[in-house]
Amino acid sequence: MSITQQHDRHTQDPFPVTTEAAGWIANLQAQDIPQATYERAKHALLDWFGCAIAGQREPLVDILRDELGVGGGNCTLIASARKARLLDAALINGAASHALDYDDVNRRLHGHPTVCIAPATLALAENLGSKGRDVLTAFIAGTEVACALGEMSEEGHYEAGFHATGTIGTFGAAAAAAKLMRLDAAACTNALAIAASQAAGLKANFGTMTKPLHAGKAAMNGLLAARLAARGFSASARAIEGAQGFAQALAPGFNPGPVRADDSAPYAVEQMLYKFHAACFLTHSTLNAIRALRQEHGVGLDDVDAATLKIRATHASVCGIPEPATGLEIKFSIQHLAVMGLDGADTGALATYSDENANDPRYVAARQRIRLDLSEDMDRSAARVTLTLKDGRTLRAEDNVGVPAVDTQKQWRALSAKFTAIAAPVIGAGRCDEALKRIAALENESDMTALMQAAG
Repeated sequence: MSITQQHDRHTQDPFPVTTEAAGWIANLQAQDIPQATYERAKHALLDWFGCAIAGQREPLVDILRDELGVGGGNCTLIASARKARLLDAALINGAASHALDYDDVNRRLHGHPTVCIAPATLALAENLGSKGRDVLTAFIAGTEVACALGEMSEEGHYEAGFHATGTIGTFGAAAAAAKLMRLDAAACTNALAIAASQAAGLKANFGTMTKPLHAGKAAMNGLLAARLAARGFSASARAIEGAQGFAQALAPGFNPGPVRADDSAPYAVEQMLYKFHAACFLTHSTLNAIRALRQEHGVGLDDVDAATLKIRATHASVCGIPEPATGLEIKFSIQHLAVMGLDGADTGALATYSDENANDPRYVAARQRIRLDLSEDMDRSAARVTLTLKDGRTLRAEDNVGVPAVDTQKQWRALSAKFTAIAAPVIGAGRCDEALKRIAALENESDMTALMQAAG
């Protein structure tokens, strides 16, 4: 008898997360999902396409294309007019969509769901000739599984140093692919279990090209897991919750349960949070508070003697790079971002995140006047900003970007404007309009050909 078997005999069986999630994936029907949920899914995909199109210009994408090669497949490499093999397309498009760190966030996942799930789903949909409604259903399923597992993992997984986008995102990609292929519960179980052995991604690599690679690998590995499961590849039915499984190895404090304990609860795609600053999401409340102070009081960087940013203590290890040297590192330097925000820099513009701005002597000097007040009690999406002005005044503001939008039409307009702003310089306004039209009515598309041609 193996050590694992001996351990299992003396340990009460935990909730069967792997098989329960697999059964939920297999049994989910399109008619079970409200139309409002489908609309929210299209919001996420619109944002993803914009980030993927804009991200294709990043050097890391060139490296991946050169290394993996292109051609020989039928899957679109976004904004490149080229095709690639199935798994390569998922990896490259996934990495491209996270390259700018401008993509969506979900608090339940503690990460970025769509950059893992969309590229796997869309590449597979091209391969299979899937209908738009089926693509949306698979995407919703994958997002639900990823966010449920993220919630079960609580904060222990993330605080231990794992990047949930790369780790738990792998399960989401596997779930979406399994759903799109209409795998039965047994095959879905194997898909999730295979994914468990491929889940990886370390926060130590934030601020480098490897962070976007996490998203691409999650997309590729999750898709591979489902494809292997469809061929009969075997894996443990307890790979998530069992002894020496994902939860025990990587997620201290894992709290197992069903994917959807309450069928009346909002789906995870309805709880997406979108970025309108092209930087780490944990910096957004700070930037919004600074913008509010500038607008209300007419102050700028030259008026400020000192600033205090009160944020969650754990953020310092994520977005607290004290001396960023590159444009990419600016995205993870809340001090430097605060300085640029005070100066009125457009933090939604991709060009703002340049090596020149990282090393601007004026900004380098000013960030020495930024103090972090790290609090264990702060909501992880909130921030409070206190400015001490040279004229003796003290100004305060706070913000919390962790609340999903209620006005869906307003959010669609904002996401459409963001999409056009970042995608049009790459593919042109005409193709942007065509892609936007296709995404808005995605449930009516007979396959992904027209949409991928517009975005490709």
